[in-house]
Amino acid sequence: MTIDRAFFAQPVLTLARKLIGVTLLIDGVGGVIVETEAYDVDDPAAHSWRGPSPRNAPMFGPVGHAYVYRIYGIHWCLNLVGDVRPGGAVLLRAIAPTHGIETMAARRGLDAPRLLCSGPGRLAQALGVTGALSGAALDKAPFELIAGEAAGPIAEGPRIGITKAAERPWRFGLAGSPFLSRPFR
Repeated sequence: MTIDRAFFAQPVLTLARKLIGVTLLIDGVGGVIVETEAYDVDDPAAHSWRGPSPRNAPMFGPVGHAYVYRIYGIHWCLNLVGDVRPGGAVLLRAIAPTHGIETMAARRGLDAPRLLCSGPGRLAQALGVTGALSGAALDKAPFELIAGEAAGPIAEGPRIGITKAAERPWRFGLAGSPFLSRPFR
């Protein structure tokens, strides 16, 4: 069953958990989401915390759209905009690759399936994500989001790679998945 934009109109912490087990495809390439991080407008680590700007505008638009940004001036990161208030998004940290593995391997320059999409920068590179997708609707091409079966036990822990509000347990992952960016403690 394809997920529509209305799915994203729920509290961002709930959304981050519910995205575990969903299949994400971009132009037919992707896999099962196994790790996410939640960010909301009251979160000092969120790009939306200081209010709207040209960079974070998709976070303040309608839910069910992509928010893509570059980190360290090098890596693209893909977020799915959601929440019951403007300014929330879920960062996709890792997927288990299932579709277009050869394409992902070519984009990443490696063959190890575990390393193709384990981390937000790797995931974006493997799926061909660039800033051109920021603001794009998630229920239209090139995106396809397909509901999955119950994902299994969800691990929770602190977010990775941030300095503000890093202690918040707003990172979620499929417990025991070999495709996580980092194991949970």
